[in-house]
Amino acid sequence: MSPVFTHPSPLPYELPALATITAQDLIDGVREGIAEQLANVEAIVADPAPASFENTFGALERSAPILRRAMGAAWNIIPSHGTAQMKDAELVISELGSAHEDALTLHPGLTRRLAEVDVSALEGEEARLAQQTLIRRRLAGAELDEAGRARLSELNDRISALSTRFGQRVSEDMNDAAVLLSAEEATGLSASALASSAAAAQRAGLEGNLLTLILPSVQPALAELTGTASRERLHTASVSRGDASPGGTLGLAVEISALRAERAELLGYPHHAAATLATRSETRLERVQELLSRAVAPAVANAAAEDARIAEVTGSPVNAWDRPAGLDAVAARDFGVDAGALKDYFELDRVLNEGVFRAARLVYGLSFTPRPDLPVHHPDARVWEVFDEDGTGLGLFIGDFFARPTKRGGAWMNSLRDGASALGERPVVMNNLNIPQSPPGEPALCTLDEVNTLFHEFGHALHGLFSAAAYPSLAGTAIPTDIVEFPSQVNEMWAKHPEVLPHYAKHWSTGAALPAETLEALIAAAQWGEGFSTTEYLGAALLDLAWHTLPAGERVEDPLAFEDAALRAHGFDPEAIAPRYRSGYFQHIFESGYSAGYYSYFWAEVLDADTVAWFEEQPDVRAAGQRFREEFLSRGNTRDTLESFRAYRGRDADPAFLLRRRGLIQG
Repeated sequence: MSPVFTHPSPLPYELPALATITAQDLIDGVREGIAEQLANVEAIVADPAPASFENTFGALERSAPILRRAMGAAWNIIPSHGTAQMKDAELVISELGSAHEDALTLHPGLTRRLAEVDVSALEGEEARLAQQTLIRRRLAGAELDEAGRARLSELNDRISALSTRFGQRVSEDMNDAAVLLSAEEATGLSASALASSAAAAQRAGLEGNLLTLILPSVQPALAELTGTASRERLHTASVSRGDASPGGTLGLAVEISALRAERAELLGYPHHAAATLATRSETRLERVQELLSRAVAPAVANAAAEDARIAEVTGSPVNAWDRPAGLDAVAARDFGVDAGALKDYFELDRVLNEGVFRAARLVYGLSFTPRPDLPVHHPDARVWEVFDEDGTGLGLFIGDFFARPTKRGGAWMNSLRDGASALGERPVVMNNLNIPQSPPGEPALCTLDEVNTLFHEFGHALHGLFSAAAYPSLAGTAIPTDIVEFPSQVNEMWAKHPEVLPHYAKHWSTGAALPAETLEALIAAAQWGEGFSTTEYLGAALLDLAWHTLPAGERVEDPLAFEDAALRAHGFDPEAIAPRYRSGYFQHIFESGYSAGYYSYFWAEVLDADTVAWFEEQPDVRAAGQRFREEFLSRGNTRDTLESFRAYRGRDADPAFLLRRRGLIQG
């Protein structure tokens, strides 16, 4: 067995030796770590001393140093540099980890030992850790009797199988619903869209242009096709996906929601949404519903105003299938900006050093020193040591910004080490993006979206770097999922700040500044269409809650009628604007992990918009940054996260700031 993770790394901040770790090292480390933790848990259970926080909850947090080191390395290396060997290791590690988590959660001796602690006498972070640990274990079935655990296992297995099948059927339905157009019907498609759709038709043994669908209701080609009949065919194919037969996605949705309701009742909750919200920042269902409902009327009204503006340009009423092309027509007329040409103003290293890092210095007093001497998992990656304003070493930041075949798509942040004082850990965090690699000798240039993503993901990195928690389960970004995006969204504000933007938005070869009027046009264009996009989003979020507030035993007989009634009850006209995802292809909630949680995107943005307004009100940016750091970022989940919000804001979040940002209300 490989001893790579048996002892702490001797490198600064216990950085793993990323350059030399093999797939087998990871597997061996996870196995060794599981064995160590199981032995430590048995010692906790057998301890003859009276149960206290330290010898139960605290000891459990300290029980897996080897596993933490191995898992931290695995979940950073594998998604970033997933070679064939690493992908094989991922399957083994995932299976080992899942089985181990079940063994710990359902360990009856550990459940009894934790229950012996008088948690009512605990305070501060200790009380929070006990509370969060017990809630997670309760939701996993730790408090059930043997029969209850057996039924829970049956429900989990069945839900998992049906969810997997739902995702498979969604993919099949997308292929089956592809729309074949003749050359004349495909008029308006871009050259690349024509080429790809012609190739898709050829692969299917057909003649013409085959438009395959993507997951959301609105299909990209709707903005390009010039013929309204072609657009109607494509739109109808998109929103008609799913059927109510036992094996169809609508039938699967009915069964999944019913089983989730039964599981919630078994765990002591009135419905699935209540069980899900138990671990969120906002645990009150009525508050979530009120938040979403408050936005519906202004969003629908703004969408209607957008339709009227489109009609002025096109000269005809706006049908659902014509809206994307109409939105683009107005944008081209009123805000026309060549986004592609903007890349020349966003050279990656300048954006990093004079944008992202400058903002961190301005707001939080940080400084960054390159550490090329430290090992990385791929030559593209780079390491910086991060220092506080007083020169104290804070942690390490690893940036891996370029796309490559072994990297997963998208952008993300992970922690290799947490800021957890009870374990003596200091943070090591990594950002991954997928910026196309430039040819040798040419500068790496970013789109405006990639610039925003750099700032966004670094917001997550700051959240990890600033951790002042004692226990890893509560450290850094280990906060409720409905609020975890909030700090990173706030960090995006600095991308356009007048003390930051002029320093990095310069033409890579001439040094010329990005014209102010160009930026203003981009900001104006970004708000255009918010009425429509907010309406389709809110429809999906409220539809999610409708499915997941059904009590056990109440089965939906007609899923399409149920969906229609749920949307109309909130003031939507689903014929005019379909929800972003209809029930038959709502993969987020029936396969992925967003059931009763699709609202989270909106909730995090409510907190973001309110906090951006707070920063703008402050006379001293540095002092405001310090307060935000101390009261929210450093706290992690060591106390109620909304209490942390109120600690610097002085009140609960007000959705009006977001509605104003989106142009849905004035003033």
